[in-house]
Order: sequence, then structure tokens, then C-alpha cells
Amino acid sequence: MQALSLKGTRPGRSAVILAGGNSSRMGEDKALLRFEGRPLLCWTVEKLALSAGEVVVVAKDEQHAKQLLNLTCSAGDGFGDHSRELEEQDHRVVFTWDSISGYGPVAGLCAGLCKASGVYVFATGCDLPFLKPKVVDSIFELAESHQGFDAVVPVQNNGFYEPLHSVYRRDKMLAACRRALENKERRIYAPLQELQVYRVLMEHFRSIDPELMTFFNLNTQKDLETARALWSVHGLSCQQ
Repeated sequence: MQALSLKGTRPGRSAVILAGGNSSRMGEDKALLRFEGRPLLCWTVEKLALSAGEVVVVAKDEQHAKQLLNLTCSAGDGFGDHSRELEEQDHRVVFTWDSISGYGPVAGLCAGLCKASGVYVFATGCDLPFLKPKVVDSIFELAESHQGFDAVVPVQNNGFYEPLHSVYRRDKMLAACRRALENKERRIYAPLQELQVYRVLMEHFRSIDPELMTFFNLNTQKDLETARALWSVHGLSCQQ
């Protein structure tokens, strides 16, 4: 499928955005959900283009992938004020889709990793309006400086992992996802059990993101209302 050209300064890094979920609690496609005048997916692609040399968007099927491609190709409805700067640089945005339906983020991540070319891959959803590129850069740097590990995963104080705000060695995570699918395992935590994981407390990122807004994701309409209320306070600071 066609690839877009956007800014990319880190050719050894890729990012995978899982955009094919059912969005059942939200009640509408989160990738297409409008936030501050643009679809959520466009915000996510634009921010990740500042941290990775390649962005892979995983849709739920081929038709959905074409819909998302058309969406992001539209300057007026897509990358907004930054479209000219982004399109002038050499960067790839690749669109693909789940090869196996019904296996959730494991199948989506497997599809995205198959398309990604970077040694390290940042994996995330499309529902993080406050995603902060500097935090993404920090996680990439931790992965690159801890090469004895297969993944760098932020962890909450209660021990809860953030597997979709993490960086993985592409080859290791792809193999683990494939084995999980062979075992009919849908849980995103299943492939992690096979990896050497470097755990980093979310508190580590407060020097970059004092309120840890980068981890705020949208699951419900109430979350969306909260995010819109917070945008006037945190929105601009999350562009870096």
C-alpha cells in the first residue's frame, strides 16, 4: 500500500500505531475521532514522526487501511499547520492491517512489526492526545543503552505495565508475538513473558512530563470530555 512522506530524523527507529481496535467503550472509531479539529490518528502520526524514522499504522482490514490513508493524505483534515514541514522531509508512514482477525493487539502488533524496518520499535495506540515526543525519545534511548534487554516498558507504581507505550527490539517481539498467536493467545502481556524486559517506573519521566500526561489514553466518552478540558492547560506542552 502507498506510503506517505513525512519528517524522519531517526532511521534506526520505527513506531507502530495500533488503530484497528473495536473502540467498543468509546462507541466510535478512535482513529477517526476528532480532537481539537483533527482526527486522533493524525495527532499520533505527527508526534511520532518527530521520534522515529518510520511510522506504521495498523488498521483492522484493508478497507479500513485505505480509509485511514485517505484521511492522513488530506492536508486540511490531517496534519494541519505542520503538514508542509513534515512533507518536505524524508519519512515513511506505512499502512497495513491485521492478518488475523479477533486476536486484538497481539495480531495488530505482529502485523506492524512485520512492516517495520527499525531495530527498535515504539508501540502504541491511536488514543493518546497528549503523547509527548520527548518521552518517546527517552524510552528509545533507554532501549539503545540497555542492549541486553528486549524491551523497555514503563511501569506504574502499582506494578501495572504500559505495553502500548513501550519500545521493543523488533526481531525479539515479532517472534514472541508469532508464538503467542500460534498458542491462540490474545493478551498483550503474553509475548512480554518471553522477553528480557527493562522496567522503568513512570516516575522516571516526570522531569520531562511533570503530570505524566503522555500516558493519558481515551477509552470512553468521559475520557474524551476530560481530555478536551485538559487540552487548554497541557496541549501545547505535549508537542515537544
